[in-house]
Amino acid sequence: MKSMNTAINSVPVRLLSELKAGYAFLERNVNLTRRYIGWEICFLVYSMVSAFSIGLIGKTMGAGDEQAVLYLIIGALMWNFLANIFNEIAHTISWERWEGTLEYTFMAPVHRLTHLMGVTWFAILYGLVRTLLVLFAATWFFGLNLEGANIPGALVVLACACFPMLGLGLVVAVLPLMSAEKGSQAAHIILGLILLISGVYYPISALPAWLQPFGYISPVTYTLNGVRSALLEGTPTVQLLSLSGALVLSGLVLIPVGYFIFLQGEKYAKRHGLLKRSG
Repeated sequence: MKSMNTAINSVPVRLLSELKAGYAFLERNVNLTRRYIGWEICFLVYSMVSAFSIGLIGKTMGAGDEQAVLYLIIGALMWNFLANIFNEIAHTISWERWEGTLEYTFMAPVHRLTHLMGVTWFAILYGLVRTLLVLFAATWFFGLNLEGANIPGALVVLACACFPMLGLGLVVAVLPLMSAEKGSQAAHIILGLILLISGVYYPISALPAWLQPFGYISPVTYTLNGVRSALLEGTPTVQLLSLSGALVLSGLVLIPVGYFIFLQGEKYAKRHGLLKRSG
């Protein structure tokens, strides 16, 4: 009985320890971002210029239609958000390998899920901040009127979309783990496929018939639909809850799948000595 009570009491302690460890990984990435803040500003400006360029295409092709401009800018913002998540996760693994700390991280007495959650949540928060900054810059650049837009509703959809993005991020994280040379670049293959099927810059109906089913199972498609509905049509947040719930449920499926894939990649990397420093 005493041993059972001790085990029960140790659960909150263990949970608190894992939360602190997860926060430590998040804080480490924050400090790395601060170290290279000059480059981060450059990349932010590049994201803004890319969104402006895409918005100008909508302004030209749509004969000045503000809705067409905003439609494409939302696509650019979501693409920027997704790319930031994938790139940050992939680069974190690559950076640790280059610094020579990857093997020590994987030997540390920290649950692997704790490590990955800290890394991916930083990537998600970082992506959200950059996406909001680009949105405000694009609004100023094109003089867009967002008075009727439901910005809180769009943020709710984005917050719920973080769960499936987290699952996809775990899948991406395994690529640089398994290949020191091309792993980070391989993440762009997954990004390209998602860009193609998810209706980032065009409706799903524009895809060939055999590709459309893939678009309908992509969580990015529903994230885009929800954000566009909130910003373009001012859809109330209550009406977006069903879509947001579906995104959370998809995340509950993708996170275990992504975690399982990463664990298999970790076993492969350890077996073949892929955790050593390169560079």
